[in-house]
Amino acid sequence: MTPTENGAVAAPQPVAAPEPAPALAPVSAADRIQALDVVRGCALLGILLMNILTFGLPFAAYGNPTVAGGSTGLNLAAWVTQFIVFDGKMRALFSLCFGAGVILLTMRGEKRGAGIDTADVYYRRTLWLLLFGLLHAYFIWWGDILYPYALCALVLFPLRKLSPRTLLIAAGVLVSLLTLASLGQGRQMRETRDKALKAQAAEKAGQKLTKEQEDAKKNWEKALKEIQPPPEDVKKEIDDYRGGYLSALKRRAGLTFRWHSKPFYFPMMFDFYAMMLVGMAFMKMDVLSAGRSWRFFAWMAALGYLIGLPVNSLAAWQSVHANFEPLQVMASFVTYHFGRVAVALAHLAVILMVVKAGALAWLTRRLAAVGQMAFSNYLSHSLICTLIFYGYGLGMIGKLQRYQLYGVVLLIWVFNLAWSPLWLRRFQFGPMEWCWRSLTYWKRQPMRIRQPALAAAAAVPAEASADQGAGGFGGQLVE
Repeated sequence: MTPTENGAVAAPQPVAAPEPAPALAPVSAADRIQALDVVRGCALLGILLMNILTFGLPFAAYGNPTVAGGSTGLNLAAWVTQFIVFDGKMRALFSLCFGAGVILLTMRGEKRGAGIDTADVYYRRTLWLLLFGLLHAYFIWWGDILYPYALCALVLFPLRKLSPRTLLIAAGVLVSLLTLASLGQGRQMRETRDKALKAQAAEKAGQKLTKEQEDAKKNWEKALKEIQPPPEDVKKEIDDYRGGYLSALKRRAGLTFRWHSKPFYFPMMFDFYAMMLVGMAFMKMDVLSAGRSWRFFAWMAALGYLIGLPVNSLAAWQSVHANFEPLQVMASFVTYHFGRVAVALAHLAVILMVVKAGALAWLTRRLAAVGQMAFSNYLSHSLICTLIFYGYGLGMIGKLQRYQLYGVVLLIWVFNLAWSPLWLRRFQFGPMEWCWRSLTYWKRQPMRIRQPALAAAAAVPAEASADQGAGGFGGQLVE
């Protein structure tokens, strides 16, 4: 107590209690998990290795290099490397990070006593993601992954309480179902081919075809056009994308509607669900924070590569040996899912060991920034590539060989690795992350980093700053 002017003793003034932190709010930089951000950054950049093929070449050339882009020499080597090491593996890592985000968001809200508001925020951000996906797919690029991820997220919330063991078993069941579905599709396609050949022989002999024979013939011709389209169809696709925006929009809308019209439970969704469940389990098991032992990660990498690489290599060799004959292309999917999951988990283990060791800090810091801004960077890939390859830009679709497309990938990687950390020096979120968070919490989020905080961050050694993480879309998605 302090004396007043007349000598009386003044009563102590009450000290205002600090305002409690909101139960639900965007994650702070200090709460981010650097290892998870690095994985997400690697996955995002790796996905572009696959997506570039559907930007720069006709769609069928993705799995069948004889369609366009070259199928010999460096072009064949590019296809083989992509199939064995990257195809489906980067998407698996991205889905895994998405599943981890479900646990991070809900766990943080529940720990802070948010109660039912956790579900409110979760589903609100999911519905915004669904809208973003629709806009992206129809107006920018048909190969959007945001829309199917949002559909998956609608189902994942009730699964957040399951044990890691249950989540991993469920993921294994889904991968097994995918394999059985591929086996069934291959068998069905072979039967259709055999019936179609008999129908063609009967037609040449002057016999009138039955309805079953007519259907078999049409179905086989349709399947062939999917995997080995005739030159006139390939030219039409390229011309549509080289035309103006409306021409590309019409082509894109048809593909998008076809993709979005598939049943919610069709096999491709199992692909996403399986790895999202693995991500949820790994988040609970302290795997994605690089908290497990060196022995754990070493075994994970060794087993993944020892199983996955030979399986994928055999499938690639069979396709090449058969000159990408349609039935053989379908047959390669029988082992595809087990092979890709094994290699994806091996990739994950290697990335986490690098982070755990503190190696390549100059690169992992940038990858973490790319991961924190994954939503913005993902959309930047679509905008940049459509401007390069479509007619309302440079119109380069079909003009580069397969191996040359990876030069474009390298340039975009350099751009992402450069601009992401530069942006995050001044701003708390990437531009799309800021927009998404503001819509999710229905409140304009602060964008700029305050100067005192900026100065404090500058005073922290680079290594310590990296340990705090940078962390966005796919891992915490919107926190």
